[in-house]
Amino acid sequence: MSDTVTRPLGAQISHMLKARGVDVIFGIPGVHNQEMYRGIEEAGITHVLARHEQGAGFMADGYARASGKPGVAYVITGPGLCNVMTPMGQAYSDSVPVLVISSCLDETATRRGQLHQMKDQEIAAGTVCDWSHTALSAQSAYGLVDRAMQEFVTQRPRSKHIQVPIAQLEALAPAAPAPVVRALPAQFLNADLAEMFEQIKAAKKPLFVFGGGASKASVSARQVVAALGAASFVTYAGRGVMAPDDPLFFGAALARPDSANFVAQADLVIAVGTELAEVDIWREHLGHTAPMIRVDIDAEVLTDYQRAEHPVQMDAGLFLEALVSAAQASSPAIGWDPRDIAKARAHWRAEVDAERPGIVPVVDALRAAMPDQTMIYSDMTQFAYVAKEVWDMEQPSHWHHPYGFGTLGYATPAAIGGAIARGDKPTLAVIGDYGFHYTCQELGVAVELGLSLPIILWDNGKLGEIEDSMVRAQIAPNAVIARNPDFCKLAEAFGARSANPQTLDEFQDAVRAAFEADGPTLIYATPAMTA
Repeated sequence: MSDTVTRPLGAQISHMLKARGVDVIFGIPGVHNQEMYRGIEEAGITHVLARHEQGAGFMADGYARASGKPGVAYVITGPGLCNVMTPMGQAYSDSVPVLVISSCLDETATRRGQLHQMKDQEIAAGTVCDWSHTALSAQSAYGLVDRAMQEFVTQRPRSKHIQVPIAQLEALAPAAPAPVVRALPAQFLNADLAEMFEQIKAAKKPLFVFGGGASKASVSARQVVAALGAASFVTYAGRGVMAPDDPLFFGAALARPDSANFVAQADLVIAVGTELAEVDIWREHLGHTAPMIRVDIDAEVLTDYQRAEHPVQMDAGLFLEALVSAAQASSPAIGWDPRDIAKARAHWRAEVDAERPGIVPVVDALRAAMPDQTMIYSDMTQFAYVAKEVWDMEQPSHWHHPYGFGTLGYATPAAIGGAIARGDKPTLAVIGDYGFHYTCQELGVAVELGLSLPIILWDNGKLGEIEDSMVRAQIAPNAVIARNPDFCKLAEAFGARSANPQTLDEFQDAVRAAFEADGPTLIYATPAMTA
């Protein structure tokens, strides 16, 4: 046992989490989960009070992405759990280690009309996360927590949910066992990969596609492509894996339809740590005709529509580390012409600018005003859609976006979680006018904590992306314009600063000032700045 003190199980869970490295918990207390709050301060954990459970979940997500540690949220039975399900779905989609612990009713089969009652809370949560289980004893609760922590390290990290009946939370329980030894991810011996490495070395026009799963191995990834003379793409989640000045780097342009033409030129495609999902490529097939080597920790990915001839279930970092020495012993291929790649990148940038006019200059201005090491959290907004394609990141895991699930309202609370995790390092949010409505109340948390957090609010006065989609589908645009408040006054009502720049120079000045402020700043930006 970690200690010999007997406490209510709700308190013991907090002590257990602290012993496993959890320093921050996001949540909202209620009458059903108050026992979970008994041990938070005693355990030495910081609790961040969200204004809505959705905000708590997104904060836990943002904290996990910034810190590399699991994000933990405490919520109540019923509506609290329902409110956090959207963040759980986002974390599941984007492979983020988020653990949600909720209370639940002790008995529901023969009783109706109880406070916060749902028909089946466990199953409801299980539809949006990796797994959802009920802990019917202290031993069960401890085992589920350790299982979650172990799987966050050894498997594809995804959201998980544990619910504990109220009577169990209140019951006295012994302390949790000491932390288990973390298992190591599975790996192959170099000899097992030797034949595959020879195939890679023999390719004349090798092409790598790096996803978010390769983010922790950017050094090895860059060494590999340089040694092989390989070209590369990154997915949106993989931005920063490749150096922006690599002459054989196509960028994050897989969503450009004619990127398939370049993929088809490769004589070997090596996809590392990427689902190649719809939101990565926006087509069913990548476009390759050559054999594909597919490396992923998730076996499900290895059997998808891409039909890789050489699937490898392995951690992306371990694979790339093993490939480095083999690649450095080879002669670089000379099949790719950097002039063709530069021409393609310029063409794609012009396409992006033409599709959503006026945003590229604002993106460029923001990039120029950004301090080193800034971490960005963006929302479902046209500003982010443009930036993801034209803004090459210098390092990986520094731009976070709700890629797969695609929920509005993510950026503000996620950036708050990220800023808490990063301390004095610069963090920034980018959100659209409509998405800001979803979670604007969490601005109060940033004010309360004194976070130096710039929030770029891009206001095009409408659901611009939906209006464009309706027009393309020959649907008369409907329900795409909502009455907006005075966002600057709204921010000030929360106690935040605000800025309403009229030019790009004023915009950059406002961004720089916001990073120096002793609290959050909402920077109201519109297309008129480039007029």
